[in-house]
Amino acid sequence: MNIAFFLIPKQDVVTLNIQSTLRQALEKMEYHRYSTVPLVDDEGKYVGVLTEGDLLWKLKSLGDYRFQDTENIRLTEIDRYQEYKPIPIYGEVEGIITKAIEQNFVPVIDDQGVFIGIIRRREILEFYSDNIIDRMLQ
Repeated sequence: MNIAFFLIPKQDVVTLNIQSTLRQALEKMEYHRYSTVPLVDDEGKYVGVLTEGDLLWKLKSLGDYRFQDTENIRLTEIDRYQEYKPIPIYGEVEGIITKAIEQNFVPVIDDQGVFIGIIRRREILEFYSDNIIDRMLQ
């Protein structure tokens, strides 16, 4: 089975541009209540992920700051501590199982490195759970 079966397309995924500001990231993550979001560049290529922890460490390093100051800090200036390696869209399901154990989602890219969506751990677990139950009932 191809991983495209599980794909949540990029238009349905909250992302941040790597040129966004710390304030934009805080507001978007708070609004959507996400703790991790994919980062893309101006060309739509996958850059990595930004986590709440990354933001907290950056805020801590600023020392005495005002919230307004977060408008002047670009995401390119924030160290990222987790690496979510993407997988190509033509990959097989077996290739995402180990990644999904460690990550809430697996980023998916095309042949040019352009971000095309994610596969959430939830859909993988539901698929395998349904298959196990179906086999048990047969």
